[in-house]
Amino acid sequence: MRRSDRDVADSVQTTDPAAVGAEVIRLAKRLFPNASAPALERAFADAARMYRGEHRDYLPCDTEYHDIQHVLDVTLAMARLMDGYQRGERNGSPELSKELFLAGALAALFHDFGYLRRRNDHKHRYGAEYTLTHVSRGACFLRGYARDLGVGERLAQAASTLVHFTGYERPVESIRMSDEALRRLGLMLGTADIIAQMSDRCYLEKCRDRLYPEFVLGRIPAFASGEDLVRKTPRFYEGACKRLDETLGRSYDYAARHFGGPNLYLDAMRKNIDYAQSISQAGEVAPPLRRNPPKTLPPDVEPYPKGLIGS
Repeated sequence: MRRSDRDVADSVQTTDPAAVGAEVIRLAKRLFPNASAPALERAFADAARMYRGEHRDYLPCDTEYHDIQHVLDVTLAMARLMDGYQRGERNGSPELSKELFLAGALAALFHDFGYLRRRNDHKHRYGAEYTLTHVSRGACFLRGYARDLGVGERLAQAASTLVHFTGYERPVESIRMSDEALRRLGLMLGTADIIAQMSDRCYLEKCRDRLYPEFVLGRIPAFASGEDLVRKTPRFYEGACKRLDETLGRSYDYAARHFGGPNLYLDAMRKNIDYAQSISQAGEVAPPLRRNPPKTLPPDVEPYPKGLIGS
């Protein structure tokens, strides 16, 4: 049985930055045997420290849904999509380089960094209050961080722009990339963000207990309660599938190439949505949600005001 702190293949612990980092680096070196690992190794170590609050300028992560497990799961999915793309039939599409692989991995790892609050932020009490602006904040941070990492200005700019493919405030068609290979990476990143979270073993529990409070704090009034969010998840799934197919170019197919058979991400997504559909149709006698998502926030961090979700 798949464990709640493991990826869709139950092979990588997605709450452990070192474990995910090792797998991403393994894939990078399989594609590019001469690739250097220090930049990726440092990035995973830095991300872990930042999410724990061990950065002089940033407070620890306090968004339970958009936590370190989420960004690690997305980064792993992104690496797998890049692997499947590079090793499959591209029909004239450009190859990736080791530099572009690094840019894609960095963009995935820091795509939600915009939820972290600065230590001198006295206006916002919770990171979720940045829900509507977190993508732009994360892109701005990543550009400076990538420069400090020593990847060069062009790659730093590319990585920061890629982050916008995970958001909804800018139409994908309006995001300007300098070449087709970078645009392909953007489509993969937008895809990884969707398939990683919706295939999470505890996706529905996280929607009810973690995403709903973030929406409240972020002033997104689309749902009356966590239970309402779960009941409406099948409708969101329909929109997500349309985005995956039409806007993001069916980039999820690269995951099947990576696995060499079934697409484990899509299979897990459908299982979650089938269960959400049964909840939506059952009314007051809906089947329960009993899975326990891993807790990744520092023990002294309060993710939202007590009583916000009635518990």
